[in-house]
Amino acid sequence: MKDRAKTTLHMPPRPGLNDIIGGIIIAMVSIPISMGYASVAGIPMQYGLIGSILPTLIYGLMTSTKNFIFGVDAAPAALVGSLLASMGISAGSEEAFETVGLITLLTAFWLLVFYIFRAGRITSYISMPVMGGFVTGICITIILMQIPKLYGADAQAGEAIEHIIHIVRTIRYANIPSLAIGIFTVVFLRVSAKLFPKIPMAPIMMVAGFIAVRFFHIDALGVKLLPAVESIPLGLHFPSLSSNHLLTVLFPSLTIAFVIMSETLLASQNSMRKSGHKMTQDMSNREVLAYALGNLSSCLMGCCPVNGSVSRSALSAQYGVKSQWVSVFSAITMVLVLLIATPMIAYLPVPVMTGIVFAALLGACDFDMAAELYKNCRAEFYIFLSAFLGVLIFGTVYGVVIGVILSFAVVIMKSVIPPKGPVGVIEGRDSFYSLDRYESARPIKNTVIYRFGGNLFFGNIDTFEQDILSAIKPDTHQVIIYAVGIGDIDVTAATRLADLYRTLKARGIKLYMTDHVGDINDELRRYGAGELLYGGCVRRSIRLALRDCGLHEPYPMEGSDNHLVSEKRSRTTRDELNTELEWIFGSESQDVLNALSVEVLRDLEAHVHSGSDVRGAVLYAEEHTSWGRIGLLDEEQLLNLVENSLMHHDSVDDKQKSAIMMAIEERRRNRREKLKTKLVRR
Repeated sequence: MKDRAKTTLHMPPRPGLNDIIGGIIIAMVSIPISMGYASVAGIPMQYGLIGSILPTLIYGLMTSTKNFIFGVDAAPAALVGSLLASMGISAGSEEAFETVGLITLLTAFWLLVFYIFRAGRITSYISMPVMGGFVTGICITIILMQIPKLYGADAQAGEAIEHIIHIVRTIRYANIPSLAIGIFTVVFLRVSAKLFPKIPMAPIMMVAGFIAVRFFHIDALGVKLLPAVESIPLGLHFPSLSSNHLLTVLFPSLTIAFVIMSETLLASQNSMRKSGHKMTQDMSNREVLAYALGNLSSCLMGCCPVNGSVSRSALSAQYGVKSQWVSVFSAITMVLVLLIATPMIAYLPVPVMTGIVFAALLGACDFDMAAELYKNCRAEFYIFLSAFLGVLIFGTVYGVVIGVILSFAVVIMKSVIPPKGPVGVIEGRDSFYSLDRYESARPIKNTVIYRFGGNLFFGNIDTFEQDILSAIKPDTHQVIIYAVGIGDIDVTAATRLADLYRTLKARGIKLYMTDHVGDINDELRRYGAGELLYGGCVRRSIRLALRDCGLHEPYPMEGSDNHLVSEKRSRTTRDELNTELEWIFGSESQDVLNALSVEVLRDLEAHVHSGSDVRGAVLYAEEHTSWGRIGLLDEEQLLNLVENSLMHHDSVDDKQKSAIMMAIEERRRNRREKLKTKLVRR
């Protein structure tokens, strides 16, 4: 419990100056944002100010994201407002106030359910291009919503197309002084952010706006001001669970909770990524708990559902905020505003406050990522664009769904077409190298070595098979699948692999599969492709497969005068010093060895009875089993089994047994010398 408590609070020992300044600025900017979104949600706008205190503070005390801000924001407010409209409830009415409180409570409940079931893991499956497109789509949507405020019109809830239509309809009535002030604010803040990034210009613009209204009366020119806040309805509010609307809003509140979780997690993860950090799954789950408690506190304060604010978080990053003390000071500042400074709110010009939000949102857009993707990875750029347009056209809810679908589509595409290609050797070097990547790499003579870097399944087996068949030449004797990247295989791929093995065998070409994890062998056996194992197709390493083909280091290369990789023999890999049959057959390895020993003994008998050389017979029998030539350690076990079986074999007389035993011992000594030499070289 002690450790759990430790991971819940993330406050540094003391705040920095940037945290204090950032908190004050964010509280000031939150005034028009929170009031406007509270009105969109159908409740009196002063509740937006109250909803910017406790939820912001609770989130700041619990979150792992250093400069991310939580409060009244666009997406949940718009969803609540549209839900009230569909229910026929008038915005600003007593019924609307009670219903919004109920929606917020249920949203907090669903977020708590998400926390319990660790639903935040869904964002682990969303790639960076999807995340960047999603966040940029949200930023542009909010910008489109804010544009009418720049020229004196009212904002309208909805999606991007609705905002554009609203802009087209209202731009003809634009107030020119208001538009000029708004554009100047945006340009001034964007330029000063590049020229003087450490100087907080937003409060300077707010003070300038206050002075312009108070002393130069720019409101007389038609410039709109923030509405006056006359009374602050402090106190706790408990929505009634016996409301007639409980069942009506139960599942819509689930949608709102999902949007809050997805949008805020994606945006906060993006914020952490930009600061050089990464959010773990445990941290994501703790974030969801913070969202639940933040919304519960918002309900008790009489406010609408709350979530992470991309615009205010962008301001936080712009002014170099380093910790969540910014949320504490933002909440404290908002309390002071409500207690002593509410008369000043009525002197703040709307275009100035809107321009501050506008400029911050432009800075939060990931256009740099889009440009890099367009330049270096066109497919990822189209994924970014799809997520961006999904949010812009269909809204946040469908944007999240599109993002998840696109992320899974990326996984599927990369699984279907993984890294792959032919492999060869480089003269004078150990190991094996991609022929496509290394100009000096050459294929081994009469051999195709094909690397496949992904799981093998029904979606890519056609590509896999076609690549191998097209690489085969008239003089190809063996094909080796370098399967180090294959971690799984399905029944379709296993069946097709067995078919390929039989096809190549009929053409006199050996097929091998090497360097994969042992679990693949179990799957091949389970899916009815055991003939690959028992036919000697599956080998521990490329070198062992080449050894079975009679190719030894230095390997002969195509297109080389001396056809040699190097005069120096490569070191034996660790795999060659392990028991290969145990890796392939697992618990059945002893049965396989017993069967091979019977086969070797039968060959020895035939050679003895025909009068052939016994020493040559041992070597021949060991290298010409139905399985193929085996590794040195497996050979040791095989010779032991043959020797033990020979002692109890009646069809061979004692003299012949003695000769065979001497030949086996000589073979064993030679094998030990080879193994010793390899170990010394390592």
